[in-house]
Amino acid sequence: MVCRVWFAMSTKLALLLIAVIVVILVSESSAGPVSWAACQTACNVGYVTCCVIAGGIAGTFTLVGAPAALAACSTVQGSCMAACTPLLLAPTP
Repeated sequence: MVCRVWFAMSTKLALLLIAVIVVILVSESSAGPVSWAACQTACNVGYVTCCVIAGGIAGTFTLVGAPAALAACSTVQGSCMAACTPLLLAPTP
């Protein structure tokens, strides 16, 4: 029981960390493809962190049969990367 509570809390902490990294990187850069690459990098760093906290290794599992926390990490990474896409259209100074 204690392990499940800790696991749920650590997953939420990882998701919060991902959100903070994305907000910081997106708010600090406005150079079109450069800001897009920084945003994608932040998404990937958050994904790897989330997978480690969830007890897995990024890139070594499939969504079929994966624990729910690892599946959630993949879903959040996809959403994060989709949110980065408009940065490609940002003006390049």
